Amino acid sequence: MFDKVTLIGIGLIGSSLSHVMRREGLAKEISVSSRSQETLDRAKELNLGDHYHLDAAEAVKDADLVIVCTPVGACEAVAKTIAPALKKGAIVTDVGSVKASVIKQMKPHLPDTVHFVPGHPIAGTEYSGPDSGFASLFEGRWCVLTPEEGTDDAAVSSLTKFWETCGSNVETMEANHHDLVLAITSHLPHFIAYNIVGTADDLATDIKSEVIKFSASGFRDFTRLAASDPTMWRDVALHNKDAILETLGRFSEDLSDLQRAIRRDDGDKLFDMFTRTRGIRRSVIEMGQDVAAPNFGRDGEGDEPAS
Repeated sequence: MFDKVTLIGIGLIGSSLSHVMRREGLAKEISVSSRSQETLDRAKELNLGDHYHLDAAEAVKDADLVIVCTPVGACEAVAKTIAPALKKGAIVTDVGSVKASVIKQMKPHLPDTVHFVPGHPIAGTEYSGPDSGFASLFEGRWCVLTPEEGTDDAAVSSLTKFWETCGSNVETMEANHHDLVLAITSHLPHFIAYNIVGTADDLATDIKSEVIKFSASGFRDFTRLAASDPTMWRDVALHNKDAILETLGRFSEDLSDLQRAIRRDDGDKLFDMFTRTRGIRRSVIEMGQDVAAPNFGRDGEGDEPAS
């Protein structure tokens, strides 16, 4: 689809994109950029690109598609660096799980001669780095595009086809709406997981060892979420602040309701609450975002703690 694609950042998402682009023949050339020479050297050992650059501006020269795969907090600096070197007509996109902030950071610095189509592949694992990627990461997962009004239709269509070829289902929505939806479905669960695992870590040593030893699926799955890249999730918290605080507030209210029901031995309320939430699980399965097999059907690939 493209003569040259540049990946700025070569962690889980960037390396997975490299693998799937190789498999599907989506790019004649892949250019990889990273601020770390060690990371670039490893990417070269894994044959994740055809060209490797510490300087992102060098990496984007003549690129038809530029995909920014850095934590969202780095997007403004990346945009400033690459702007003078971008090819006229190039498509610039990203993979961050916050969209309004990314638009605010990047758009003012990008030239009018390129097409900026922010994106978010809702896929990931708790692993990071160039060794963590695999070609099937995006298969059956959603990718949300948040182009602003007036964005070139052909560019949006081209990027849509790119993600569909990577295996994703693609949907377009407004950036602020995306951020609120993801605050509920992704960001809030992660912050709850970090908090619960942190609580366990604060327990006395003898109790903590037993908590870890006898971890059932509930605590075990929280530890998987809480093992995600701390830099990425720090940036998510800071760059989707309003939506996250809104959902945390609602969660706190609901948690207080649960506390009252338990304190008052209100079995009917507890039963109704747990019955309603079982329905959400069935809906997730019916939408094809999970399977009903034991252990959530996970095989270690394609889960979504790191998006």
